[in-house]
Amino acid sequence: MTTLVIGGSGFLGAELVRQAAEAGQPTVATYATSPGDTARVEWCHLDLRDPGRLDAVMAEVRPHVIVNASSGDADWAVTAQGPVRLAVAAAKYGSRLVHVSSDAVFSGSRDHYDESCLPDPVTPYGAAKAAAETGVLLVHPQAVVARTSLIIGGGRSVHERIVHELAAGTREGVLFTDDIRCPVHVTDLAAALWELAARDARGIHHLAGADALSRHELGILIARRDGLDASRLPTGLRADSTLPGALDVRLDSRATQRKLRTTLRGARRFLPATA
Repeated sequence: MTTLVIGGSGFLGAELVRQAAEAGQPTVATYATSPGDTARVEWCHLDLRDPGRLDAVMAEVRPHVIVNASSGDADWAVTAQGPVRLAVAAAKYGSRLVHVSSDAVFSGSRDHYDESCLPDPVTPYGAAKAAAETGVLLVHPQAVVARTSLIIGGGRSVHERIVHELAAGTREGVLFTDDIRCPVHVTDLAAALWELAARDARGIHHLAGADALSRHELGILIARRDGLDASRLPTGLRADSTLPGALDVRLDSRATQRKLRTTLRGARRFLPATA
């Protein structure tokens, strides 16, 4: 039985592909611009805005499981409409579908959000992700929608690169002390997604780390792990900036965690300081 990873060349997608290949699972992975570097999978180009190409890929692969790790930022056609088109195809071919969503669907009007909380996005990206969630579950009620938070791991994430650039003085900007999220390690997240794909799960699930941290606190942990001077990381308040979006969004993943073998570690655990 073949699995299909949508967005396999991205940060999360690459880890999903790596774990599937390591497990010996026959896997096809898609890319929008260039294929990834995992040789033990088949790579194919796919633009979710192209229904004809999507149907051709589905007809050829006929996947048992699909994990959608693609991201089009605030592009409505990619981020909102693309996943719904994929869900229609998954339902047509009888494929399991796990769609990765984001804590951006929430406004931050409350601190803790469990799976019962309704989306109330305040950014175009959050609105697109919320629309995708609704559409996916409407056309494919057996699908899983997995919301996550900041994804960290191996120095390859955007936030880790930003911390290194700020510490080196090659980037302008600050790390906000009032922007709170629940970072998750990419290997934990990918393993949890594969678990949900293999189980008889459906509906909304939260997959975030156990620790709620500001972006500056997270930056300090990254700096200490990598031997950087954390005192060089500039601080600021997101509330004083012009950037849109929620300040404090804490995904409560306890209900989902109880169903999983994979532990969704907190950042204080997966970012230990270098001895």
